[in-house]
Amino acid sequence: MNDADIGVIGLAVMGENLVINMASHGYRVAVYNRTTAKVDAFLAGRAAGKAISGAQSPDELVSMLARPRRVMLMVQAGGAVDRVIDTLAPLLDAGDVLIDGGNSHHRDTARRTRALAEKGILYVGAGISGGEEGALLGPSIMPGGNPGAWPVIEPIFKTIAAKVGGGVPCCEWIGPDGAGHYVKMVHNGIEYGDMQMIAEAYALLGRIGGIGPGAMSRIFTDWNEGELSSYLVEITAGILARTDEETGRPLVDLILDAAGQKGTGKWTGIDSLMLGAPVTAITEAVFARALSALKDERVAASRVLPGPMAGPGRGGGADHRPSAVDEHAGDSIIGGGFDGDATTFAEDVRQALYASKICSYAQGLQLLSMAATKYGWRLDLGAIALMWRGGCIIRAAFLDRIKAACDDTPDLPNLLLAPYFRDAIAGAQAAWRRVVATAVTRGVPVPAFSSALAWYDGYRSERLPANLLQAQRDYFGAHTYERVDRPRGEFFHTDWTGRGGETVSTTYNA
Repeated sequence: MNDADIGVIGLAVMGENLVINMASHGYRVAVYNRTTAKVDAFLAGRAAGKAISGAQSPDELVSMLARPRRVMLMVQAGGAVDRVIDTLAPLLDAGDVLIDGGNSHHRDTARRTRALAEKGILYVGAGISGGEEGALLGPSIMPGGNPGAWPVIEPIFKTIAAKVGGGVPCCEWIGPDGAGHYVKMVHNGIEYGDMQMIAEAYALLGRIGGIGPGAMSRIFTDWNEGELSSYLVEITAGILARTDEETGRPLVDLILDAAGQKGTGKWTGIDSLMLGAPVTAITEAVFARALSALKDERVAASRVLPGPMAGPGRGGGADHRPSAVDEHAGDSIIGGGFDGDATTFAEDVRQALYASKICSYAQGLQLLSMAATKYGWRLDLGAIALMWRGGCIIRAAFLDRIKAACDDTPDLPNLLLAPYFRDAIAGAQAAWRRVVATAVTRGVPVPAFSSALAWYDGYRSERLPANLLQAQRDYFGAHTYERVDRPRGEFFHTDWTGRGGETVSTTYNA
């Protein structure tokens, strides 16, 4: 076959399912994997009887493709992508399209786009979200890179993408250079925040409310019928309902509390620091995973570090929910030591989760806006919200509200200023504050909830204590300051000790 519509290199979970997706929509696909035994197994298994052909080398793969050739890489981000590009580039012609569908860093994508443009090859960095199921049934796809590639790949991408709102594909051209992978990176950062917030809700319901996993599953199921409706809330309900076949206990109670991560959340935090974007809920979610990984240290610390519930001679860091290890507690509602109403508390937690979630998305969109300014992109935040509405991990009903807000006010400086979200926060903040205060009082860590609340309070504050901070900077480093009684842009210095001179430090923002 030398008329395949697209070639795919890499037959791991995402690559294999994307190939099946493409073939199921009538596209002819050629595949190659560095371990060629995977190609043979795939052709004999899931690909059998479909318009999928295998290649035993990159040269053979390229020879099987119709022109202009379209080759999609589904390999591990980093050096592996560069090695495959070095192999493929000499085999391709001007006008051919090379697509990286992995989680590459946006700066790597920008570099590769420029380098391959010099050879006439059209490079695309496509963020793809949805996991195994999304890849198979329809993911969210966020392509960026060389704009000349979009007309060549648009039909395939929009066909295989998830559909919402009567058939609108969750795929649109993002922008040049690394814009597509940047948007996917921020998507993953928001995903980190969502997951941590849901985990904090789980901890609050269990450790303070004394609610067991079985009853908690029903609570999350109810939440998924309202404004919190989302993929992650849905699967959380399913996870909490699962019992271990061997022990009969809730499976979630048997899973070690040490979370892994692949790096996109870290990248979001790092870039936010570089741009000065306060995405505090997302970065706290990343740090929460890092803290969870210190399992052995935490176990030791729990035995010696006192907390608010600690008695004489014992630490306070352990999980004090009686049902945490009790096989009979799967459906319990009230745990020991809780003097409130669990149903009322659960409703407070729901509202706190929703308010925190709004702040996390507001922070992510603000980061995208600042990145667009920094990197010279024209990002359509409403279109991005629509792309996240289906197929991807953070898909949620309230993304329709975000798209509407962005469409109503294209230059909206912050999502919180849109009437719907302003009112939603106003309605939820009393419960949000009660939950965070209760968590702090009882020693249950809620870094995402509390940092989102602190960010909200900071953003709504006309005056912050940064005036003192700037005075300190001027005191020890002559960094100067602005005055409230003078126009912005005028800088002043005080000789605080009487021993300083008139020389001041250059004003700049790093």
